[in-house]
Amino acid sequence: QLTMSLNSSTLLNEENSQGPKRNTECLESLELQTPPSFQDNPLQRLQLASQEVLEKAKKSGRSKCPRCSSSRMFYCYTCFVPVETVPTKEIPTVKLPLKIDIIKHPNETDGKSTAVHAKLLAPDDVTIYKYPCIPEYEEKRHEIALIFPGPNSVSVKDIAFHLQKYTKKGVYDNDDDYSREPFLKQAKIEPKEEEKNLNECISSNRSEGTRLKKIIFIDSTWNQTNKIITDERLQGLLQIELKTRKTCFWRHQKGKPDTYLSTIEAIYYFLVDYHQEILKENYKGQYDNLLFFFSFMYTLIKNAKCCAGKE
Repeated sequence: QLTMSLNSSTLLNEENSQGPKRNTECLESLELQTPPSFQDNPLQRLQLASQEVLEKAKKSGRSKCPRCSSSRMFYCYTCFVPVETVPTKEIPTVKLPLKIDIIKHPNETDGKSTAVHAKLLAPDDVTIYKYPCIPEYEEKRHEIALIFPGPNSVSVKDIAFHLQKYTKKGVYDNDDDYSREPFLKQAKIEPKEEEKNLNECISSNRSEGTRLKKIIFIDSTWNQTNKIITDERLQGLLQIELKTRKTCFWRHQKGKPDTYLSTIEAIYYFLVDYHQEILKENYKGQYDNLLFFFSFMYTLIKNAKCCAGKE
């Protein structure tokens, strides 16, 4: 889940001053490590907004960032805004069911991260931090989880069960502690009714304690993750692992399983699972546009490889 992504700006000769005429040559010359799932394109099933604006921007080449005036393709990965040739109104906006914090490793190249995709497409719900400048999470660990495939990680469907052990002050030793929560005194009531009220109180307390409000993602290569995951500010957080998805990322980390996703893939697949497993709602493509840029680059790379005779 923690594989760094390579975004469109790098692929389209971001650092080359010779401009758009070199784009195709650059794409064809890339040495790409193709994951097993590359030829099987699940991205074709996405319900995406029109990508015509990206097609036009690709043809016109690099453009200026409206904030820092840097020359970029599609968007500025430092200012988190589209370039002048990509009007903001033509970029889809995705509303998320919870807040997302992305912790980016300081040694990672900004232009190689798909974390910016999330910020561009869900600006109201996504915040990107550059390590070590991250928030303190301890006081709110009862409503926060961290995506990380560690030995104690749990699946998305088990989030509620495990988060119910957390409170604002610490962790419950066992479920019996819930029965100690105060509830309204009442007049004489039948045993069955008393038991019903108690169960409702316990259920209410658990509901409050298991309401996930924020999810944290680490944006780095696997080899650089240890520095961040061992930070004391992240200790004690519930860890979630995504085990059933395979990456479509075109620069897969050598020697790592194909279940190691790029950052934007991890965010997308978590939200799909969360929508179905936790919110208990049918998924109808609500978060598909999070892959708006990623899917476009996937197709661009696939076509470039095909033209270069690599497939």
